[in-house]
Amino acid sequence: MDPERLFARLYLDEDVHVRVARIVRGHGFSARTTRGQDMLGATDEEQLAFAADHNFVVVTHNREDFENLARRYFQEGRTHAGIICAIRRPPRECARRLLTLLNERTAAEFENQLLYM
Repeated sequence: MDPERLFARLYLDEDVHVRVARIVRGHGFSARTTRGQDMLGATDEEQLAFAADHNFVVVTHNREDFENLARRYFQEGRTHAGIICAIRRPPRECARRLLTLLNERTAAEFENQLLYM
């Protein structure tokens, strides 16, 4: 396994507070934001396609739309690096929960998974 792929790299959609990314990065993990990737205003489908192309696990508060996208990817035989649907919580709490997931799973264990936190 490529050591760079041992840990999942996160991609926070624009609904997730940017402070979450800063906290996660402070613990040594990779976390990108839509703002940082010049993807503000992109559709959810474009966000997931971008994340899939770059092997980023999407973190979103938009559960319903991303559940539908995950279902469509599965039906079409398309792959993605993973989707995490998070309940809106203060940034520190959201980051704490993400760090738990990142410490418990390898990047490969996120692939094509739809997780909830």
